[in-house]
This record gives sequence, structure tokens and C-alpha cells, in this order.
Amino acid sequence: MSSTIYLTAAFKSVNQNHAYIFMKNEYVLEDYEPDTRNDTILYGPYHISDVFSSLEDKIFATNKGINCAFASHDVEVAYIFSGNMCAKWFYAPDSSNDKILEGPKPIVEMLPFFRGTLFENGVDAAFESSRPYEAYLFKGKYYARINYSANNGHLINLALIGQFWPCLRGTTYENGFDAAFALHATNEAYLFKGEYYARMKFTPGATKDVLRWSGKIKESWPNLGSILPRNNNVNCKLVAN
Repeated sequence: MSSTIYLTAAFKSVNQNHAYIFMKNEYVLEDYEPDTRNDTILYGPYHISDVFSSLEDKIFATNKGINCAFASHDVEVAYIFSGNMCAKWFYAPDSSNDKILEGPKPIVEMLPFFRGTLFENGVDAAFESSRPYEAYLFKGKYYARINYSANNGHLINLALIGQFWPCLRGTTYENGFDAAFALHATNEAYLFKGEYYARMKFTPGATKDVLRWSGKIKESWPNLGSILPRNNNVNCKLVAN
């Protein structure tokens, strides 16, 4: 069964201005060229299982695909999510040596501080902070700030987006969004919701964030916009969690 899909997850690569962008079970490697309209699709779109052998028989390559991700402060590592499952993944840029480091496992096993919260059943979007081993995760109109380090992982804060992100109040992003990723520029992030995106400057530990730009993907990202939306009518074999 096909469905119309825009971005469902993204994270920045260790390579400057490169980002991994997912549309459920499809992927592109994008050179997003900030402050220009000269974005380039470097690779894709391809089915996840055709590119990443470590994900071939996992839930991330099924029709559920990847619906959230963020880059870890560990080099060439990202956290990826599909429904209530997640994995710590070595994505191996510029090679075919990708591998799963941990998981797939339920979110509450990977991030036990989410037990009993709305995040235990899934995450809509996320991006990493500039503070070591901190990240922002979003679900509906709520956000969580977490420390995901192996020895000190904990929930720092959980609240309404509009409460701690004043620049998003009164915008379509106040009630949630589909995907996000941190730029290589310090303390900046892109947010995506359907055919729209926003560029935001954030301030870890404070509420001095600024919404720098908001508009349609196809107007500022012409190459990425040219392949959207997707109809992911791909027959993928179902796998056990």
C-alpha cells in the first residue's frame, strides 16, 4: 500500500554539510549547502536495505522505515528509531562497513529514563545538542532534553515545545514536526514538517532560540524538493523485532 511521504528522519554526517535524510525506508545523502539554494543529492534515493547491509534484515528496512534519528557525539555513530524500537548504529560514511552497535531494542531498554513517558512508544524527530552527549527529542507537542551517555544517561527535562522553545510559539512547529537535524554550524538545526522546513538557532540550557527562516523545501532545497513527496510502495519483507 502506497502513501505520500516527505522527510521522516535525518542526521548530520561527520562530513561537512552532508546529511543522511530518510523517507521511511528510502534514503538520500544530501549536501545541504547552508545559506544557498545549491543543495545537491550526492547519493540516492535508494532503498535502505540496498545501501546499508547492517539494516537489511531489521525493522528499519521494512515499510515502517526510519522515523527518527540523531547523530551521536561518538564519531560516525547515530541513534535511529522505528516505532518503539531503536538502535545505536555505526553508519560508516564513505564505506560499506556500517554495523549496528546496540539493538534493535525497545526504546525503554536503550533509554530507560523514558519508561512511563510518551516517548517510550516512539519519537517523531530529534537532533543533538552542542553539549556533549545531550540531545533534543520531540513527540507531538512535547520535547525532551536528554543525556544519552553510557554512564550517566538521564532525562534532563520534558515539557511542551511552546514552553521552552519560544521562537516556535504560534507556528506550525509548536505542535510537532516530522524530522530534524543539527547543522554543522554550531547551535543551529533544521526542522521539517510535510513540505515545509525551518532553520532555527538554539541556545542549550536557555530559551534564547531564534527562528531564522521558514518556507517550503522545494523553494530553498530545489534538488531535494524535486524528489518529494515519495510514494514508498516498496514490498519489504517483515522481520521480527
